[in-house]
Amino acid sequence: MDNALNVKIMVVDDEVDLEPLIRQRFRRQIRSGEYNFVFAHNGLDALSKLIENPEIGVILSDINMPEMDGLTLLLKLKELKNPSLKTVVVSAYGDMENIRTAMNRGAFDFLTKPINFEDLEITINKTLEEIILQRKALLEHDQLVSIQRDLNVAREIQQGILPQTFPPFPNRTDFDIFATMVAAKEVGGDFYDFFMIDNDRLGFVIGDVSGKGIPAAIFMAVSRTLIRATGLKGMPPGECLTYVNNLLCNESISCMFVTVFYAIIHLKTAEITYANAGHNPPYILRKDAGIEAIPSTGDIILGVFEDHAFTTSSIQLNPGEGVLLFTDGVTEAFDNQAQAYGEPRLENLIGEMGSASAEQIVNQVVEDVNNFAHGVAQSDDITLLYMKYFG
Repeated sequence: MDNALNVKIMVVDDEVDLEPLIRQRFRRQIRSGEYNFVFAHNGLDALSKLIENPEIGVILSDINMPEMDGLTLLLKLKELKNPSLKTVVVSAYGDMENIRTAMNRGAFDFLTKPINFEDLEITINKTLEEIILQRKALLEHDQLVSIQRDLNVAREIQQGILPQTFPPFPNRTDFDIFATMVAAKEVGGDFYDFFMIDNDRLGFVIGDVSGKGIPAAIFMAVSRTLIRATGLKGMPPGECLTYVNNLLCNESISCMFVTVFYAIIHLKTAEITYANAGHNPPYILRKDAGIEAIPSTGDIILGVFEDHAFTTSSIQLNPGEGVLLFTDGVTEAFDNQAQAYGEPRLENLIGEMGSASAEQIVNQVVEDVNNFAHGVAQSDDITLLYMKYFG
């Protein structure tokens, strides 16, 4: 058997001739490194050896010993609460009552004297296998805990790169904006952003990266950063997405892509120029005429086909009207009957909310999606952004 984790075996017995006997009998296994023995002569000596040799996993202990017997040693070992430390008690066949007590105190197995070395080898191997399995399980558990800790940090970092302070421009009275991203896992592939290009133009964007988990989160961060950096130059949305698409195509791996809706509102005229890279059409909440979907530009997703020229289109807002951007985590949320939330339900909800604030509209949609799901686990990130224009 391959002792992959270098588990040491401690023999605890007051018989002085037992150590040379074991070393002689298992000389091949000792030479190959399969067995690594430590010897102690009573329970107190064994506890001291445990401190010196934390690799000890198997303890072969006699019951009747001076200073501290095997049964007392078992009680002390139990206090350590180390599930990967296994004790095999060794005693005379006529001492079965003590052996039974030892088993009740947590002994893993027992052997009777005089020792049958073939039986001893089988017992050692069986115990080592159990310990190695447990230690590997503990290592895997520790790795999972470490990964979970890293994911929690990654979640904090990801949330930190998205705007979180609302209202973000407290001195502006000509518009209101609010957004949220609720990740399905520790980290998500959705993002939103908004920024003042200059005093008269506000850029706002939403995106949804293909896939889930860490790869999507990294691609999301790259996409959001590129769009913000490019958008701040003030170029039209179509040109911005054309430039970002070429950058993503050069860097994209594992066939990842992102859908994006990017718009600029010209705050003096209320004209919105926009480009849509394969994203869900946002809704305009009209002041008097309900809602309408912003017409698609017919463009493709970002990160797949280089040198695609994205179209810039425009639409007009009036004071008191707004634009709701969302990802498909909203419309593709499912209830316990496997029914999707869908666009009609979203349209019915927001159609009566034209007078509400940006924060109220976003939070109401999230609440309605959660109520619809009836506790069904979220399968995709839920992200919304609402920009309301006052003029």
